[in-house]
Amino acid sequence: MDITSKKYYKISEVSEMLGLPMSTLRFWENHFPTINPRRNDRGTRFYTPRDIEAIRMIAYLVKDKGMKLEAAQEELKRNRDGVVKKFETVEKLKKIRATLQEMLDSLHKLR
Repeated sequence: MDITSKKYYKISEVSEMLGLPMSTLRFWENHFPTINPRRNDRGTRFYTPRDIEAIRMIAYLVKDKGMKLEAAQEELKRNRDGVVKKFETVEKLKKIRATLQEMLDSLHKLR
């Protein structure tokens, strides 16, 4: 899903998009000030594309790199630009790998 297609996303959409439980999103919201979803009168959270990018950075540090929440908070405060560059590089490499795997699978089907 392209996160720039809408202005706001419900928590269930973000959860599905990123493969994270809604409880994790709510928990991280309390620990990272960069995640600041808006709420309607009924308390439904609405995340912006900027919130989603912040969550992706946190997921990269916590899930992929294995950092604890406190270490991830400190890393984002200390070196946000470096984290963003590393994250973007890893994402590009994952896409390249997926493309290469698709090509390899196609070649195997031709045999």
